[in-house]
Amino acid sequence: MAEEKTTSIEQQAKGGNKSELRYLTPLEIDTKERKKYCRFKRNNIKYIDYKDADFLMYLVNEQGKILPRRLTGTSLKYQRKVSQAIKRARHLALMPFIGDMLK
Repeated sequence: MAEEKTTSIEQQAKGGNKSELRYLTPLEIDTKERKKYCRFKRNNIKYIDYKDADFLMYLVNEQGKILPRRLTGTSLKYQRKVSQAIKRARHLALMPFIGDMLK
């Protein structure tokens, strides 16, 4: 099946028949990704502990910035709790405010 898709994509890119008019149309490529989910809802986590710095490190990037919802899939309710926990951990020096290559 994968071979059929690659051949059809190659035909679309080439233009198919020579007598056809070629228009600039996007190639039909399956871009379905896994659906994002809120890990806190899925695991029934009610409280995000600010003292668990190792867990909170998964929710920040290499520079120490909090990852947005669109990347982590966290719901709005828990994203607010995550950001509050990260800010508390930073204030108590459990996590750095800025980190040069933390991970």
